[in-house]
Amino acid sequence: MSAWKAYVSSQRERYLAELKELVRIPSISALPEHSGDVVKAAEWVAQRLIQAGAENCVVLPTSGHPAVYADWLHAGDDQPTILIYGHFDVQPVDPLELWETPPFEPEVRDERLYGRGASDDKGSMLTAILGMEAVLKSEGKLPVNVKFCIEGEEEIGSPDMDAFLAAEKERFACDLVINADGGLWDEDRAAILLGLRGLCDIEVTVTGPKSDLHSGLHGGVLNNPIEALANLIATMRHADGSIAVAGFYDDVVELTAEQREAINLIPRDDDKLKSELGISEFFGEPGYNSRERAWIRPTLELNGIWGGFQGKGTKTVIPSAAHAKFTCRLVADQEPKKVQQLVIDHIRKHTPPGVKVEIKASGSYAFPYLMSPDHSGNQLAAAILTELFDGNEPFQSYVGGSIPILTYFRQHLGADTVSYGWGCGDENLHAPNEFYRLKNFYRGIEGYGEILTRLKDWQPA
Repeated sequence: MSAWKAYVSSQRERYLAELKELVRIPSISALPEHSGDVVKAAEWVAQRLIQAGAENCVVLPTSGHPAVYADWLHAGDDQPTILIYGHFDVQPVDPLELWETPPFEPEVRDERLYGRGASDDKGSMLTAILGMEAVLKSEGKLPVNVKFCIEGEEEIGSPDMDAFLAAEKERFACDLVINADGGLWDEDRAAILLGLRGLCDIEVTVTGPKSDLHSGLHGGVLNNPIEALANLIATMRHADGSIAVAGFYDDVVELTAEQREAINLIPRDDDKLKSELGISEFFGEPGYNSRERAWIRPTLELNGIWGGFQGKGTKTVIPSAAHAKFTCRLVADQEPKKVQQLVIDHIRKHTPPGVKVEIKASGSYAFPYLMSPDHSGNQLAAAILTELFDGNEPFQSYVGGSIPILTYFRQHLGADTVSYGWGCGDENLHAPNEFYRLKNFYRGIEGYGEILTRLKDWQPA
């Protein structure tokens, strides 16, 4: 056994106590009343990095919640610089009554640590710090140069990290990013995350008469805004489930046959999924199965619609306005602002007669992200994960959601990101009774020791 692995084995009780300490901090980035707790979590992470042997550690302000930087840069200019990313903010805890134990009083049950943030992402983020510490403390040095970027805004979409990284790109300059906010396929099988979808949004208001009208006096005389909105929405999708907005698919990167084959090697039980969702059949873009639609194809979804009378009984009115909210999930190489404009143009072109439309867009975007399975960083991670999971190669996976900062790393630092996290999707992320399997907490520490050791002399390819 190597010296650093022996070090890991000797420190397990301390590692668990430290994770509990971090989980106790209610660093909920979405709630203003917890902004001080987010700062407290940042300071805890900074002190833990210093304790681990990192240098130049600082809590950096952003326009919102802070981020933590630290480094160890003594491996030499001929060795790569690796940036490790994670986050210390967490989701809100409601509904509180569904928690078996208080969300910020961590408790171990059945070899699982329960508490908000235990899995997403405090547990996985801490594995990276502890893995670095094990190598550095036991061997006196690291084989590669290491930097850390640990943020406090991931759970609210990293709204300030674009401008922050643009301003701090020299400080965070690196050759490769390792993302501790990734995850395993399940507790006994790893995954290499190759793609995430982006996001843009639109809100539409359709207005007709200047006020609600009596339907007996005015029905049949004018275009009802709710009907007009319904007809407008109907123009956005073909009967087969594909999106009817002109140009919507123009920039979509089609995965190769080999990439799609790798996706479909992952076990999938469509009947079970339909049962879990409470539906009788799937519906969506033809030519793709349920997993491909959720992972690698773009969508246009109606998120909300309202207008007119909605109380009990009957009120015979023609409403003056109707409203709807849309979001688009995007894939490489769709540019969010461009797709948003395509949808806006479609709405204006298909606005029914006799009504007006008002369109709002938040200007908050998430960019899609795609990496090749042949990227040398992914190949190295896959080799290590295969060893750690008893010869089972990690699945090549994608996620329908977004991690916005990965695109910012590519844009501002010119660095690709290998996702290398240790939580599982069934660990109640964002839900009551979140937990983290301790066997993968310890396995993850070893995983970070391995990847930092084997990145010596790594070259991008």
